[in-house]
Amino acid sequence: MFDFTYTAEQLALKETAAQIAKERYAPHVLEWDDAFTNFPKDEKKYLADLGFMGICLPEEYGGAGADLIDALIVVEELAKECQLAAFYVFEANTGPARVVDLFGTEEQKAKFLPPIVDGDKVMAVAISEPDAGSAATDMTTKAERDGDEWVINGMKRWCSGGGVAEQYLVYCRLTNEVGAKSIGAVVVDDGTPGLTYGSQEQFMGFHGIPSADLFFDDVRVPAENVVIGPGGFGKLFTAFSIERLGNSTMSLAIGQACLDRTAAYVQERQQFGRDIVEFQAVQLGLADMITQVEASRLLIYRAASKAGRGAPETLEASVAKAYSNEMAKKVSDLAIQLHGANGYSKEYGIERYHRDAHGWALGGGTPTIQKTRIVSEYLGRRFNQRK
Repeated sequence: MFDFTYTAEQLALKETAAQIAKERYAPHVLEWDDAFTNFPKDEKKYLADLGFMGICLPEEYGGAGADLIDALIVVEELAKECQLAAFYVFEANTGPARVVDLFGTEEQKAKFLPPIVDGDKVMAVAISEPDAGSAATDMTTKAERDGDEWVINGMKRWCSGGGVAEQYLVYCRLTNEVGAKSIGAVVVDDGTPGLTYGSQEQFMGFHGIPSADLFFDDVRVPAENVVIGPGGFGKLFTAFSIERLGNSTMSLAIGQACLDRTAAYVQERQQFGRDIVEFQAVQLGLADMITQVEASRLLIYRAASKAGRGAPETLEASVAKAYSNEMAKKVSDLAIQLHGANGYSKEYGIERYHRDAHGWALGGGTPTIQKTRIVSEYLGRRFNQRK
């Protein structure tokens, strides 16, 4: 049995995050979305000063040492109004910093975590390549040992934070072995000689969340920056289950925001002299939205509650992500339909949620890949997708 009742501390976090999202960020959302504006650096510091950047990170490095679910509560409240603000709390608490937290040495934690907690640095993750997306183990970016340094060559694509983040956790090959056995992860600082960026991508959604190709041309990093050595790919994907719950929560926020706005709209909008909520077809659509949002939250909370400060079970994280990603697309689409032409208008914000919903379904392993993973975990069998 799981008790999903909020504690007093969690309620305070939830209320604070919701108030900040509505008062500080909601007034700028349309402006930032239209201009593809990057989240201001001083706003990252503001969120850090509130303690939001270190909710799940250890107390000895400036964090709160709280459970994963506490961070997800804050992420949802921010993301319901402003996905751009929520993204950086999401990255700090469920992204590559958690790899350092779980698997880094004490020296690495002391070096890399405090600047993230303080909002001085953002660490982005670089995994995908042009020919290695869902098939991540096909990556070709390689690091070779040269004395006290590793020399990296290759490129990365679809890096959220690319060209703007201060640091990158780069997944790459550290030996000549094929498959996952040679893959590890190393921290690379922005400004390191040989690291260059492609132009900023402009996606259908995710406006303002930076994304660019990363190019590594004899990029030298100190040996102590290797967080996960060869053979540790399983550890990386254990930590990736945390990111998947963060991703799921961004989808949940979209669904909840669309539900909230639609529930209010159908009780105000009139046709044929009646509130449109009085029409059974509208009630059925709203009921579908309610059911799907509630199911998404329960799946996320189940996985997060069992995880505590660690990583959730792979099966539960994949179930939550696959369902929540699809939920956000369906619920935001229903919201557009129930808003009619207003749902298609920028003014009401529903179309923006729908655009962003598709982005979360693409990032961090698509629902299709998650479903393959779900069956594999449930049956205890590995299904090789290669010929």
